[in-house]
Amino acid sequence: MKRIRTVAILSLTFVISLAAAGSAQVGKNNGVLNPNLAGEKELLALPQLNAKLVKLLINKRPFLRLGELHARLKDSLKTEQLTALYAKLFVPINLNAATREEILLVPGVGKRMAHEFEEYRPYRAMAQFRREIGKYVDANEVARLEQYVFVPINLNTASDEDILSLPGVGKRLLHEFKEYRPYKNLEQFRREIGKYVDKKEVARLESYVTLE
Repeated sequence: MKRIRTVAILSLTFVISLAAAGSAQVGKNNGVLNPNLAGEKELLALPQLNAKLVKLLINKRPFLRLGELHARLKDSLKTEQLTALYAKLFVPINLNAATREEILLVPGVGKRMAHEFEEYRPYRAMAQFRREIGKYVDANEVARLEQYVFVPINLNTASDEDILSLPGVGKRLLHEFKEYRPYKNLEQFRREIGKYVDKKEVARLESYVTLE
């Protein structure tokens, strides 16, 4: 009986841990700046950026895809400069929609790993990304890679943790996201969240969400 009870407790612990691992839909950030949210001083502190480029980025944001940011920078910076910059400044890519070109811009990702990123689409949660990519690299490398990626959250079922994992979302917007459930379509999301933030911010937030 004691052994059965111990097994049951361990099984429950595993289920709880698995659920927690699957909840955050945007990878944990360990110092990578989001160009849509970073302040002018933070951007100027990056050695690859000068005042002219920083002004350009601030004026042109939000960048809804990494490809948009890359298009603005590729003619001003050399390949090695871009590689170094993207280790510290990055627009997270949608694991289910990113192009091969965008995936290859993730620091340290080559053609083989880009193939693995695509192999397991569609991703339902970050836990799936960790599990599948963890077949090829260790836990530290998975944690590093997940800083640059996300899985869109389902507006009608996302947990508080899911919503709060979105860049730039705090408790106030968490309340508003939940206030208007169930969302019938994304136009409703634009209309309701547009009461609290401007159109550019609504578009940025929309890039992280979906309806299923």
